[in-house]
Amino acid sequence: MIGIIDYGMGNLHSVQKAFEEIGAAAEIVTDGSAVAQADKIVLPGVGAFRDAMDTLGEKGLIEPILQAIESGKWFLGICLGLQLLFDVSYEDGEYRGLGVIAGSVKRFDFSGRADKAQLKIPHIGWNSLKIHGDVPLYRGLEKDVYVYFVHSYYVAPTDRSVIATTTDHGGQFVSSIWRDNVFATQFHPEKSQRVGLAMLRNFAAI
Repeated sequence: MIGIIDYGMGNLHSVQKAFEEIGAAAEIVTDGSAVAQADKIVLPGVGAFRDAMDTLGEKGLIEPILQAIESGKWFLGICLGLQLLFDVSYEDGEYRGLGVIAGSVKRFDFSGRADKAQLKIPHIGWNSLKIHGDVPLYRGLEKDVYVYFVHSYYVAPTDRSVIATTTDHGGQFVSSIWRDNVFATQFHPEKSQRVGLAMLRNFAAI
């Protein structure tokens, strides 16, 4: 069973319905014991980094998430669920993350550029992925597939070997990562139609 973590900041039912559409068993989980019982974990999220970390702490979910990852369970972070994996975010201050992936979360900054008016923040809509290497989540996909984004912040990993895809928005930014049993995407697979469902199918099949 795939456990989709509910901490009050994600489009949980869209994610669950996407897994159901590909025939994968997925349930919304709300506490540490349910996280421990799940075979795979999905951490979605939309909203502010600080609020998300506070809520995960209040619900006692931080340690179960870290233990699940440490145990080798397959993990998928989506959007804010990607950013939370990092050491620190500079969203409206400086806040500590889960520390699973070394690096930081930064805001897009196009100030001083002649093309600033064309580079919208937040970055919303369809954009293409440049896939780096043989990433299990993207097997069977064509090159330069398009996926759906909604975000103002992006991740900057210290170790560039974790970069799974990059995307161009005023320059290349890291749009997903992969390390061992951990995948995480800045885009929304559940909103990315056929391509996104193929990714979720790959995750379910691992």
